[in-house]
Amino acid sequence: MQCSKCGRTAVFFQTYSGQHLCLHHFTADVEAKAKHEIRRNHSLRSGDHIAVGLSGDACSSALLYFLKKLTSNRRDIRISAISIDEGIAGYRFLGDSERITELLQTECIAQSFQENVGRTLDDIAETKGKTRSCTYCRVIRNFLLNRIARENGVTKIACGSTLDDAAGSVLNHILQGIPEIVVGSDVSFRGKIPRIRPFIAVPKEEIALYADLHVKEYNRSHCPYTNNHFDEDVDAMLNEFTLHHPATKYALLSLKKNLARACVSLPDFSSSCERCGEPVIGICQNCRIIDEVTSHGA
Repeated sequence: MQCSKCGRTAVFFQTYSGQHLCLHHFTADVEAKAKHEIRRNHSLRSGDHIAVGLSGDACSSALLYFLKKLTSNRRDIRISAISIDEGIAGYRFLGDSERITELLQTECIAQSFQENVGRTLDDIAETKGKTRSCTYCRVIRNFLLNRIARENGVTKIACGSTLDDAAGSVLNHILQGIPEIVVGSDVSFRGKIPRIRPFIAVPKEEIALYADLHVKEYNRSHCPYTNNHFDEDVDAMLNEFTLHHPATKYALLSLKKNLARACVSLPDFSSSCERCGEPVIGICQNCRIIDEVTSHGA
């Protein structure tokens, strides 16, 4: 097929727009969406040190490439990467992130679960069971990401979340009857390094192709601990519905923004944990879960 914009050979068909796009116009379209999101949220400011949470997968690798390209002429903005090795045999290796940062000539701040909490995720799963492995991993990873960023003078953490992630999260929490989580997840408070998500309005399949075209050397493996059947069912339902109604995921992203505008009052998120100093609402989930995974026995 030919590109709808220039007549060159198309590399992608965009179902929600009805356009065939060549390599040049596909790249331009992805980057235009990401730039719009950055401008809308005032995500780049002079003096910023932005660290990409780099897991070595397609989305985080593509994001690092994009931000390096976007700021290539900005001496007043620093881009780096934070890579956290969870300790999952045969899945993700620190070398994946180091190879990508070397390719993109970017500083990589690397740490691990082992050196920070004294255990790998494999070890935690073995003693605590695999059922809650994703919860343990998410809490510890976010805790370390925020702490490492703060210790290294990072002003913003860039996450590779895509339209699929945002839409899936909205639908997931609505179906569970907790729509307030949709709004509260993006609230900033004292001690929390602000998150930016430039790819939030770009479908995951487009980011995967963008990564294939511009990065290539990313990790394509699947985490062996992914076992949340509810999330999987929500994703399958959403993808099936999107086949017939291509703009569905954008509608859910709009719903998230509308909910945020509608919620005029939110809890005070200014408190911090007396023990670790991390931002917290009520009981410190970070310390509670870290205590749980570092305790002996199941």
